[in-house]
Amino acid sequence: MRHRLKDVAERAGVSVKTVSNVVNGYVHVRPDTRARVEQAIAELNYRPNLSARHLRKGRTGVIALAVPELDIPYFAELARHVVTAAADYGWTVLIDQTGGRREQERVVASGITDHLIDGLIFSPLALTAEDLTGLDGAPMVLLGERVDHGPADRVVIDNVAAAREITSHLIQLGHRRIAAIGSQRTDEGASARLRLTGYADAHRAAGLDFDETLVAPAAAWHRADGAAAMRGLLTSGVRPDAVFCFNDTLALGALRALHEAGLRVPDDVAVVGFDDIEDGRFSIPTLTTVAPDKERIARLAVELLANRLDGDRAAPARELSAPYRVELRESTQKVSALAAGVPPQ
Repeated sequence: MRHRLKDVAERAGVSVKTVSNVVNGYVHVRPDTRARVEQAIAELNYRPNLSARHLRKGRTGVIALAVPELDIPYFAELARHVVTAAADYGWTVLIDQTGGRREQERVVASGITDHLIDGLIFSPLALTAEDLTGLDGAPMVLLGERVDHGPADRVVIDNVAAAREITSHLIQLGHRRIAAIGSQRTDEGASARLRLTGYADAHRAAGLDFDETLVAPAAAWHRADGAAAMRGLLTSGVRPDAVFCFNDTLALGALRALHEAGLRVPDDVAVVGFDDIEDGRFSIPTLTTVAPDKERIARLAVELLANRLDGDRAAPARELSAPYRVELRESTQKVSALAAGVPPQ
């Protein structure tokens, strides 16, 4: 049986309005009254009717999350955090996959009208700031690097600094022939360009030359692409002593190719990735990686969207940066050293 506000009011001996004030967090309620209402809510297992609440505000209670690929684990894990963060606002999340295709992204950005969703969290690859300017749709929060200084709020991490830091880790370990897997020269490859910049910066800071022959492109960032790029480096005669893969799925593919070639990780070749997906914590060896705070990214995006819905939709766009850390694991440091807590050399 689903209880109503009226049932809670009768159990607590107060008015329906008082129960509504408690449920909605109204501060001017006497402590003893609030305690009685909260006890009645608990005893009746009362749950607010969120659909009715959203309708009173002229909203659907649904937001959308649009990402390029759900089979990239980073986006799947991020989606889970968005769903969790949205639940705090009573929102349901509609998840869409664009494939990074321009037409599909255009449909997402302008075709999902505000009578279907209240807002959109969007990670574009193809659309530009110009494409998104002037759209008459639901409030939008952007994720990622593709749209810089665009018309909507955005959440990012510092890709250049993160790539520089993890490349510097390899250099500090004594590696001098560090390959980079995942470069992209297309308009959609904004993340790849920033990570390559950080990789080059670390070499420059250490007084090392940037060697183009150690940079392997990857049109997509899947496991197969990482394996193919790693095999290509090895068969070309280029012999790296370390590899920075621009995401973890590339790194998992590279690990497989190195294993097939009879090379040991990290003894012969160290490997690092980017994203800290769960698979990398269970690979053999476990994967050293850049770990963006995915939970923080999701919460910032949801909070920005909530602020737009409840505040000034015409206010200037904001850009917020989420933190990251470098997770040191077995792919750059031997298991015995990790167990002993020995810092990297």
